[in-house]
Amino acid sequence: MKNARQAKILELIEHNSIDRQEELLARLREVGYNVTQATVSRDIRELHLVKAATGDGRYRYVASFQREKLHHAPSRFETIFREAVVKIDHAGNIVLVKCFTGMANAACELFDSMVWNEVVGTLSGDDTFIVITRDEASATALHDQLMPYTTKRQG
Repeated sequence: MKNARQAKILELIEHNSIDRQEELLARLREVGYNVTQATVSRDIRELHLVKAATGDGRYRYVASFQREKLHHAPSRFETIFREAVVKIDHAGNIVLVKCFTGMANAACELFDSMVWNEVVGTLSGDDTFIVITRDEASATALHDQLMPYTTKRQG
């Protein structure tokens, strides 16, 4: 029952713009799952659902894990990065990603979920995260690759 319900939750959030637990609870009940708010809350936590910005400035639940692997569609990456990232710079083998206050952790988690060649690791704070690459050329290439996703272009 739990697996079927959680599969239905993933289906519902994929096909509908759901931004509140109450709405998810109502939709589950509409399709025959008589669940409580506590159950929905636990399912959200177990499924690692997060709220992501949509193109119109609203938010909706999205799956950050799929089949036990992190998964973010390129369009989701672009949307969240455009909402969060203010500036990107690099020095040596480090890429610095400056975000709006409070958004660096989400942007870094999203970055970490994608496959990046030559990335050793990341470290995130409240409004900034850094990416450590294997060498300076990789940092330059990553910087250039991320630049189109910033809200403010710099030279």
